Amino acid sequence: MRLLIVEDERRLALSLAKGLTAEGYAVDVVHDGREGLHRAGEGTYDLVVLDIMLPGLNGYRVCAALRAAGHDVPILMLTAKDGEYDEAEGLDTGADDYLTKPFSYVVLVARVKALLRRRAQGAGASPVHVHGDLKVDTAARRVFLGDAEVTLTAKEFSVLEQLVVRAGQVVSKAEILEHVWDFAYDGDPNIVEVYVSALRRKLRAGLIRTVRGAGYRLETER
Repeated sequence: MRLLIVEDERRLALSLAKGLTAEGYAVDVVHDGREGLHRAGEGTYDLVVLDIMLPGLNGYRVCAALRAAGHDVPILMLTAKDGEYDEAEGLDTGADDYLTKPFSYVVLVARVKALLRRRAQGAGASPVHVHGDLKVDTAARRVFLGDAEVTLTAKEFSVLEQLVVRAGQVVSKAEILEHVWDFAYDGDPNIVEVYVSALRRKLRAGLIRTVRGAGYRLETER
């Protein structure tokens, strides 16, 4: 899952990004409304965390512009304001949820997960993917091989998630990098191979096949 944080308080934004990255999400951060609207409008995000008081363009206008353009990405609005009127205004512009500062990080993560689950359910997608004897629950972030649960790191799970939701299809290294690592990642793209190798060790060697020059495919051993 790839998230966008639009927040002008840099320390808060970076703190949220660090925490959400540890939860296994790929997170990008921008600090003004116009850049937030541009990034969110690209349509590559699964959820946007959007502050209201932003330079350039406030959160209400960013949210309204995204909805007017037909983008249905879940939007969680943040604000230092407190009052029913502000909440109503935010929700009227198309926000999905609302959180008033200061807030608990645990509450923020719970809201993010709830919005992502709601979107998956609304799209008719089950959070549990069964592929042969492999079962991946993307909501609970748990993996089973047969009757045994397999413990994965946050990044290992995120790489596996990209493969399992497109089981049988080739997923390129670039696509995995885009959704599992953040927009600013400029390290070695072969990091994907490291995590695929780890998944093969923990799951089963033949479960993930390398398609030379194209990417990786999750398949059932016969």
